[in-house]
Parts: sequence; C-alpha cells; structure tokens
Amino acid sequence: MFCRHCGANLAPGAYFCAACGKDQTGSPVASAPAPSAPIIAGAGPPAGFVPTSGKAIGSLICGLFFFMFPVAIVAIVLGHLALSEIKRSAGRMKGEGLAIGGLVLGYLGIVFIPIILIIAAIAIPNLLRARMAANETSAIATIRTINLAEMTYSSTHSDTGFTCSLSDLHQAGLISDSIAAGHRNGYDLLLENCDAEKPGGPGVKYQVAVWPQKYNQTGRRAFCSDETNVVRVNPAGSPEDCLERGEPLQ
Repeated sequence: MFCRHCGANLAPGAYFCAACGKDQTGSPVASAPAPSAPIIAGAGPPAGFVPTSGKAIGSLICGLFFFMFPVAIVAIVLGHLALSEIKRSAGRMKGEGLAIGGLVLGYLGIVFIPIILIIAAIAIPNLLRARMAANETSAIATIRTINLAEMTYSSTHSDTGFTCSLSDLHQAGLISDSIAAGHRNGYDLLLENCDAEKPGGPGVKYQVAVWPQKYNQTGRRAFCSDETNVVRVNPAGSPEDCLERGEPLQ
C-alpha cells in the first residue's frame, strides 16, 4: 500500500500517512506503477512493423545503373519478383514503389542501350579515321624532319656525309626521342641505304620510310623519301613499294 499523495509506504490498516500526514480514508490507495517490460536484444520487430521487400530494394539499386546492359536486366527481373512477392504477402510486406522505380529504370536502360550502340557505330569509325589522319600527318612530318636532319648533319660532318644511324642524328640534337626510337604515333621508321660515291668517302645517298604499325588501324599509307627531299606515298602501306615506285605526295 502506498500514500496517494506522496507515494510513501503505508502500514497495514493506517488511516494517515506517516510521511506527509495526509488522510488515507475515503480514497483508493494508489499502487506502485507496474514496471515496463525490458527490451530484449534480438527480439522480433514491434507490433505493426511491415518489412520492405529486399528484391524491391535490389531492383531500385540496379535500376540506378540502367546504362549498364546486364544490370538493367537484373533490375527488371528483381522488380517483377518483388511485385509478385508483395502481392502474395497480402499486406505483410511493402516496397511496391521501389520495385516499380527499379522496373522503370530497367526498361529505360533497355531502350537507352540501342541508342548508345547506334551512336557508337557512327562515332567510332569517324574517330578511327580521324586518328589515322592525324597519324599520317605526323608520319609526313617525321619524313620531312629526317630530310632536314640529314641535310644539316651532312653539312656539319663533311667527312661522314649522310648517316643511316638515328642515334647520330639524335646525339646531334636534330631529331626527337620518339623519332630516334624508330616509331612514332602508330608508325614505324626505317633509315637505310647510305651509299658513298667511292669507298670510304662521305655518304651521298640515303632512304627513309615510315609505315603503319597496324594497317587500317593506326594508318593506311606509307611515306618515304631520300636525298632528293621529295616525299613519296604508297596507298597500300608498303615501305618497299614506296621506295621503289612511290608517287610524289601532293
């Protein structure tokens, strides 16, 4: 028994509270409040809790990556499975909106992917042609650089004349590192046939050629020249044919 005024314990049959002196007759005696039930870790969800379908959540997450073809398919499959699961649960599971969102994004990806493929089919060949054109322009510039380097080298090395050594031209500061390495921007380089008018004399002839490392990918045409400084071209990409019967570059 407790005092209804101050909550102190009352002796059995007491009419007055020993703590506060209040009269306890004529009114029901207050009882101590019942302690609340302790919360036990790992207990189930509270009453009224409705779980969200994991498939619906997965569908929406996959749908956010609709631009990736396989993921868009997964979003559609999970979305349909989630809607079916939610319908069968008769209100015991939610997430219909998430599933519908995943389905919309998934189907958007199915529509969007053909558009990407069409754009890629148009753009990739154009980019490839543009890259080959740039590589061929660089190859022509390489031929002209070698011609100028040979003329400069022969004028400063009268006893040697023309050289077939790219390292000689590089050490003289006449060509770049990439040209000295024998390949540049998808083209390989060859410097050969340095001949003298008489044995032991200075070189008076040379031949230089560049050709694509991967025909129809890094370039199509081969280019060549010699001591005449005339740049010639072979449409088939053959350095040998260019040196033998190449047409002057227009």
